[in-house]
Amino acid sequence: MRSKVVTIDRHILDQEQLHPGATGRFSALLYDIALAAKIISREVNMAGLIDVLGRTGETNVQGEPVQKLDVFAQEAMVKAMDHAGHLCCMVSEEEEDIIPIPERFDIGPYVLLFDPLDGSSNINVNVSIGTIFSVHHRRSPRGRPGTLKDCLQRGWDQLAAGYVIYGSSTMLVYTTGVSLGAHGFTLDPSIGEFLLSHPDIRIPEPPAKVYSINEAYYARWSRGQQRLIDHFRGVNGEGEAVEGGGWKSRYIGSLVSDFHRTLLQGGIFMYPPDANAPEGKLRILYEAAPLALVAEAAGGRASNGTRNILDLEPSGLHDRTPLYLGSASLVKRAEQYLRNDKRS
Repeated sequence: MRSKVVTIDRHILDQEQLHPGATGRFSALLYDIALAAKIISREVNMAGLIDVLGRTGETNVQGEPVQKLDVFAQEAMVKAMDHAGHLCCMVSEEEEDIIPIPERFDIGPYVLLFDPLDGSSNINVNVSIGTIFSVHHRRSPRGRPGTLKDCLQRGWDQLAAGYVIYGSSTMLVYTTGVSLGAHGFTLDPSIGEFLLSHPDIRIPEPPAKVYSINEAYYARWSRGQQRLIDHFRGVNGEGEAVEGGGWKSRYIGSLVSDFHRTLLQGGIFMYPPDANAPEGKLRILYEAAPLALVAEAAGGRASNGTRNILDLEPSGLHDRTPLYLGSASLVKRAEQYLRNDKRS
């Protein structure tokens, strides 16, 4: 048993001490993100008892059906973050354009990018869902509203990134840089606090023999991607059994849930390009880059199949990418299969 109880507030404060000259503003921003997570967690846990299940009848900027909880999570994040003077703007997977800070509030030095409720198509069947977030330092002059330039930054430029998973328990995982590690906090509902439960998370190496992918799209993949999955299955191109396979396939269909399992148990998560989505489907700013930073901080790796996800420079708020995420050795193996690949 631990000799002390560490709340997320205390942990953030301890991290702040590593940066002489820190003003506390960045720490306060992280506190507010944790508060928003508590509010969303409460509503998710009550979803079956109050009128927040089901679709609104609308679609978001991605063309996806909007769930009632999507709307609640979006509003909860914005209302928790727009008034404290930490941000110059926000952007969300659910919104087409920049979310400005209301004129009556102060403008701050940071940008918040978020997916308010990842995996929302699973809400009505009680599968774990999550929130993903990313923080950048603004690039435009201070004192003015944020601009597109502030939002379109490489993953390496993130000051913090993380996610919240709403499952059998609510857990928040975040990092403030690769060298500072990734840390997990579990919400104790009896006291309303996130408590440090998973300090300095490391993705297992050697990796677990587990892969996560939607194999229903097999026929749409490139030959290199198919050969990679055949390798994991232990079959050759003719479907005959070969040595070295027998890997376990685990796929939930909620990115946060699949990544959370991969982060703690090892293996690889894949969302490759296919014939219908040659540029990939996951959003760089709201999904791929934040989780990539967490993976790197935990000793893992993230790739689009040829490049590190954190090297990508998005040109638009909703740019997409393929994603290979998890144990470093497995992501490198995937890159080897995909190198010089030609679609058959």
